[in-house]
Amino acid sequence: MNLSDSWTAGHGPIVRVSAAETVFKALREAIEEGKISVGTGLDSEAVLARQFGVSRSVIREALRSCNALGLTETRTGRGTFVISNTVARDLVLGRYSARDLIEARPHIEVPAAGRAAQRRTDSDLEALRGIVEAMVEEDDPEAWVSLDAAFHAAVAGASGNGVFAGVVAELRDAMANQSETLNLVADRREKSNREHARILAAIEQGSYEEAAHAMEMHLREVESALGSIIGEDNND
Repeated sequence: MNLSDSWTAGHGPIVRVSAAETVFKALREAIEEGKISVGTGLDSEAVLARQFGVSRSVIREALRSCNALGLTETRTGRGTFVISNTVARDLVLGRYSARDLIEARPHIEVPAAGRAAQRRTDSDLEALRGIVEAMVEEDDPEAWVSLDAAFHAAVAGASGNGVFAGVVAELRDAMANQSETLNLVADRREKSNREHARILAAIEQGSYEEAAHAMEMHLREVESALGSIIGEDNND
């Protein structure tokens, strides 16, 4: 479907830092208001990129979040199609859903953060500081999401527990997809940076309780943001 009609009118080239959010919001609005009907195939990434004046990576980021909300589905070799005009009751994040992550992550990452505070090495702390500093400075949303996933993997690695590290590695792609969607829909990036800084500070102090608590609070904020997207009652 050509998107250069009335609902894209007025969109000039978009500033990169908010480009994916702007494209995502335009697509979501068009789908939810029925301007793009269920069953319709969207234009190719290249065509959408030209229409919005952004890169194809920005389009891919926006489409991933539309997919995560259950509004669209990308079919290999065929393109992206609208499959619903309402947000799904759970986010689709590849092999795992948002509900899967909400239920599982506290049992893994909270004790992992606590053990990291007890067992972290100087090199672990250096790596964690580097990631946190890079996240604050990073303007590219896609790069920030990669750093976010790297932070959680580094905390699990610093725990000295191979099970924690292995499980977080297994969840890494789903966590990155979730983070990407939360940034576009709930503007989580700055809040997440502050929460990560608190986790790091607690790990530096060597307090199991403080580090575990900081991670628990971070995951609660993530759950709250998800609830604002899919509805609080859907987490029951």
